[in-house]
Amino acid sequence: MKYPRIPDLEGLSSQIRLYSQLKNEQGAAQLEPILRRAERELRGALKSIQRRPDDKKLAAAEPNSLRQIQSLRPRGPRRIWDGFDAKHYAERVEGALLGRCAGCTLGAIVEGWPIWRMQSFAQQIGNQFPPVDYWTEAWNPYGPRYGPYICNMYTRNRISGVPVDDDIAYTLLGLLIVEEYGPNFTVEDVGKAWVKYLPMACTAEKVALENLKAGVPAKRVAVKDNPYCQWIGADIRSDPWGYMAPGYPQRAAEMAYHDAYISHRRNGIYGEMFFSAAIAAAFTVDDPIEAIRIGLTEIPKDCLLAKDVKWALRTGPTIKHYQQARDAVDKRFAGMNWVHTNNNACLTIFGLFIGGLDVTKVIGQTVAMGMDNDCTAATAGSLVGAVVGKKGVPAHWYKNFNDKVYSYLIGRESFKISQLVKRFAKQAKGVFGEGTRG
Repeated sequence: MKYPRIPDLEGLSSQIRLYSQLKNEQGAAQLEPILRRAERELRGALKSIQRRPDDKKLAAAEPNSLRQIQSLRPRGPRRIWDGFDAKHYAERVEGALLGRCAGCTLGAIVEGWPIWRMQSFAQQIGNQFPPVDYWTEAWNPYGPRYGPYICNMYTRNRISGVPVDDDIAYTLLGLLIVEEYGPNFTVEDVGKAWVKYLPMACTAEKVALENLKAGVPAKRVAVKDNPYCQWIGADIRSDPWGYMAPGYPQRAAEMAYHDAYISHRRNGIYGEMFFSAAIAAAFTVDDPIEAIRIGLTEIPKDCLLAKDVKWALRTGPTIKHYQQARDAVDKRFAGMNWVHTNNNACLTIFGLFIGGLDVTKVIGQTVAMGMDNDCTAATAGSLVGAVVGKKGVPAHWYKNFNDKVYSYLIGRESFKISQLVKRFAKQAKGVFGEGTRG
């Protein structure tokens, strides 16, 4: 997809502000009418862009209703397990959870960094790159990440419990939603849970949360003033639905749909459905790439995300290291925002191709690719962790977690990993008809 050439509007706006200040200091008159006119013209341009009609053929291939989405899927297994295998599940869900937490924590303090900067930092502090363990230092050790959590708390010798991150918070929130509303929860239930538990959010989630608090109906909050509705925010909320519907990709994708609809549309929704289905499938296969192929069967076959995932699957065998992966994605997605669903999904897939069943290689290479690398490494870690189980996750990634996960969720600031495994298992049994709420 080729993007239009976008002028440097941010730079122009900055110059207008700076020169209006300078001219005011020098006594120039009649500045406010000029600034009001500039504002009107920009607002007019925004409205004109918003009103441009979507391509009808593409819109037909990318519906927002669950029924229509499911009607456009390719053939797939839908449900793989006939029943819930508790023993098999416990080992694998703990591996998935640990892999997710490790990937997220590794990427957290270099989130969005360009490759050259990570390389330089690793050399400066004497760390291997791509990383094979947590960073031993943080570039800005006392810089805040979430509340009292500073960057130092994400480093090798200072980790004591899974540190706070939004990628992990949404995994926990998904569990709370099903515990409180059951697996047949609605978009409205998601809205209630967000208002109850989320003190803050970013991009699409921030817009949705603010709209909810302003009284906008839950099914409409994603489409009011939300240019982020195809970004990665729904994608990072995929994991709990896969954990609670192991071996049942269709059900995982259905739960993901109702969660994603609160904040996203079209490919934003499909990103969460796709990875949820893939994670559900990962409990049943021996290769995470096979799980990716199954996940693809739960989204519309001709949507942009499906086309991009198919490209990644074709290209993946030729990708041997992080720089190749990033170069390929930069070329295909030139102009796309670095926190979009589609480009980051392909990086996640490339990380799985490079690392295979080696958890360290999967998350280290994925972080090294840059872009939204705490999110991509968390998802890649979850997928490979679900395949190899806890026994396949090297202990150095989780020994300092000390059975604890911290969050910024209101009134739910800490969890025990051992208890999370049991709670996810209880809800997974419910999805298979053997019990419901917690």
